Amino acid sequence: MRLFVLALFLVLSALAPVTSAQEQAENTLTVDASESLGPISPYVYGSNMNLYAVIPGSLIEEAQALGLRYMRFGGGDTDIVDLRTNIIDLFVLQSRAVGAEPALSVRLLGGTPEAAADIVRYTNVEKDYNIRYWSIGNEPNLFVALMDVETYTTEDLNREWRAIAEAMLEVDPDIIFVGPDITQYVILSYEDGEIEYLPGELGGSPLDAQGNDWMVEFLRANGDMLGYVAIHRYPYPGFGAGRGADTDSLRNINDEWDISLPNLRRLIRDVTGRDIPIAVTEINSNSANSVGTPASLDSFYNALWLGDTLGRLIRNQVEIVAYWDVQGGANRGWGLLGSFDVRPTAYTYYMYRHFGTELLDATSTTEDVTIYAAQREDGTLTLMVVNLGPDEATPTLSLNGFTPGGDAEVWLYTADIKAEQVESVAVTDGSTLTIPGQSMTVYVIPPSEE
Repeated sequence: MRLFVLALFLVLSALAPVTSAQEQAENTLTVDASESLGPISPYVYGSNMNLYAVIPGSLIEEAQALGLRYMRFGGGDTDIVDLRTNIIDLFVLQSRAVGAEPALSVRLLGGTPEAAADIVRYTNVEKDYNIRYWSIGNEPNLFVALMDVETYTTEDLNREWRAIAEAMLEVDPDIIFVGPDITQYVILSYEDGEIEYLPGELGGSPLDAQGNDWMVEFLRANGDMLGYVAIHRYPYPGFGAGRGADTDSLRNINDEWDISLPNLRRLIRDVTGRDIPIAVTEINSNSANSVGTPASLDSFYNALWLGDTLGRLIRNQVEIVAYWDVQGGANRGWGLLGSFDVRPTAYTYYMYRHFGTELLDATSTTEDVTIYAAQREDGTLTLMVVNLGPDEATPTLSLNGFTPGGDAEVWLYTADIKAEQVESVAVTDGSTLTIPGQSMTVYVIPPSEE
């Protein structure tokens, strides 16, 4: 595993932009509140629900407190069985009970246009659920590897997807397609149409058996019908509990987002001629079940990794993010909720409930520490600071374009402090912040009334 991390780290380091010491002092957190970078989509706070997940009645208040705004019904079973009406009813009920917008997936592999149209008819005509967001199939680039089919190519995907989509639109022309849900599609560089991908041994799966690019070919054929371009990403795919991520590997993996997402955005524009919003509709550190280790799916460190990942996706202006998944039972590491209690990753979402709605520019030169900034509608400044390293950090804050009107409210998440409010502190330009090792901290700073 350490060789895996080292190889990816070297790839990312070679491609990462270089910032000189003159441009920004070391050990500094810099925030520019003088200009908004745009609204943060509420759908970045999303999750998945599959056939085996259900929100326990005893945890409904905890589920509502997560602040989920998008709930996708999908996963591998999407292409094994057709959606049943009682499953749709339960999914919509639970999604709306926690305040999330429901999004449904219909079958691609083995599916038919007629069956998909019937599902839309039941959902939006007979039941009037008014579900706007739909996807067709799940991870078609893994059909051969995981679904026991001899062959499946980009040509098959493009033809079958479009036929199903057109039948669905005949029933409800207002639905919005999110797709194609290609997994492990990581672009390390994109220049003049030339693409360098994350190597397959590091978890990349960008090409079909004929060497055709799943995303490029799909966008050429069906990009005109898409509302969102969807990908999935698990940095540690297919590894069991004994070979999953460790804390060092998770600490060094997230730079890929700041490289791959801008490249994907440029590719979308070049292929389709327009800017289509990006959705990451499945995300977690590991695609195989892992439990009981310091960085397994059910660990505090996985929650810390998620906090940094979510901040990077927000900074890269992704519109939809759906964690895999909302609930898991005993010995199942996935899940914000267990059967009887909340999992560590739930506290990541509790922390982001304090974050603002307008994205601001924020950067860090402090090792292992990242910062994300946003402003609320009333002008309150919020700073999310994540320290993935084991040691306390004491960076200096460089704050431009904002005058504090009082001390900052402080919320802290560590292995021992569960997203709790702690003592308020003065936070202004030039302040030295004390960031505990392996922590998430939210500073909520009131604006000056002058």
